[in-house]
Amino acid sequence: MDLNHGKYLGVDYGDKRTGLAECDVSGMLASGICTISEGGMRNTAVRVAKEAEMRGCKKIIIGLPKNMDGSEGERTQVIRAFAELLRAETEIPVDFYDERMTTMVAYRFLGETKTYGKKRKEAIDTLSAEIILQNYIDRERAMKG
Repeated sequence: MDLNHGKYLGVDYGDKRTGLAECDVSGMLASGICTISEGGMRNTAVRVAKEAEMRGCKKIIIGLPKNMDGSEGERTQVIRAFAELLRAETEIPVDFYDERMTTMVAYRFLGETKTYGKKRKEAIDTLSAEIILQNYIDRERAMKG
């Protein structure tokens, strides 16, 4: 276990709501933080940068919604534009993680835990950010071998 890994911030960007998660300093476990609704891509980028800096994160991971065949569509370009705005707001490195199936996994989990209605709507973005970040740190750990 690398105790000097440092915190990462996971981001599930959405036009209306953006979910945030962070991992512990050892890089083992991601936890959902909150969902933000700043209004507009630039305002969201500013808020995400502030959250990452305030929490002492050393990397920001953004979910990248690729098509099922691995190609990039219109939504991927929106996420890349958001990442550029975010990079202009912070010195913290920004990386992507392929988020295919993340929302479906999040919905399945919320169904299994009987989370419906308003609670589900409030939880889905944060849970998606948590899944994106956990998958990223798991892959990173596996690559280190």
